Amino acid sequence: MTAERPLYANGPSVSAIGMGTWATGGPCSFGEQPLGWGSSWTRVGAAAVLRAAFDAGINVFDTADAYGAGMAERLIGETLHGVRDQIAIVTKWGNVVDEVNRQLVGVDPSPPYVRTALDASLTRLRTDHVDLYLLHLSGLPASQAEDLLGVLQELMAEGKVGAYGWSTDDPSLAATWIGQPGFGAVEFEANVVNDAPDLVTICDDHDLAGLVRGPLGTGLLGGGHPAGSQITDVDDFRFRSPDWLNYFDNGRPVDRYMRRLDAIRDVLTGNGRTLAQGALCWLLARSPHLIPIPGARSVEQARDNAGALQHGPLTPDELSEIRELVTVAHASFDGRGSN
Repeated sequence: MTAERPLYANGPSVSAIGMGTWATGGPCSFGEQPLGWGSSWTRVGAAAVLRAAFDAGINVFDTADAYGAGMAERLIGETLHGVRDQIAIVTKWGNVVDEVNRQLVGVDPSPPYVRTALDASLTRLRTDHVDLYLLHLSGLPASQAEDLLGVLQELMAEGKVGAYGWSTDDPSLAATWIGQPGFGAVEFEANVVNDAPDLVTICDDHDLAGLVRGPLGTGLLGGGHPAGSQITDVDDFRFRSPDWLNYFDNGRPVDRYMRRLDAIRDVLTGNGRTLAQGALCWLLARSPHLIPIPGARSVEQARDNAGALQHGPLTPDELSEIRELVTVAHASFDGRGSN
């Protein structure tokens, strides 16, 4: 097992597990909808999490201008500036942010905004380039996305962007950029209880990196939210679930995913793995093109996630057993007539 994987097609190799920085960005909102991970966030604590991940062997950090309305990028710039030559930075654009009020205030899919957003991100990140730049508008119509290719390729030629990609859960949209010069990666949601086979196939068939967000199901697969529990922090976005949140329903774990997790818990935690490590190791085994990017809210979580690198991918037998157990759990739940 290699602990490194290409960040994008024909790109540099990075740690096979990265770190997502949505949680480290702290509080922000879109109107009345909280988009942070709760009231316990502190700037000092978030910086410590970033440093702990780097010290544990993580060298690719996934962020976005939307995370904390710019704060996640600022913290990466402040905390990891001294090791910039040892890390890869992935960031995203498409949302319009109000940093002062910590708000997302709209979207801008226009070609000129790509350059505006990138320059702002580079300033916050304290760097002159990002290794991978991702469109953050998952459902942008293909015709509008095509209009962005010219400026993205210009930014590559200028050395400001190593490669570009799309953060989308729609395989048909991701496929529209295949073959375009500089298109190197797709970012999408996938995990052991909620696979994304069509997007994995696109990555495998076209030698694209797949940055996997939600590899721990927004915290569900870490084991800290058992069935019957509820998140009560009103500043946690999972307390008041947005439409796109799969794993919690107004703070409560979603039953169908809990049943799948319970069915495979013993396999995931075999050979000394924690539950979160097992979920990450499943993704490492799922495809050699996948790079899970779990977030972390504490130094302990960051170290635990990085520890999956030492365990490596699950075995083929473990993969097969999990596939069978998830299929049975899914069929059993559907048979109950529940949603």
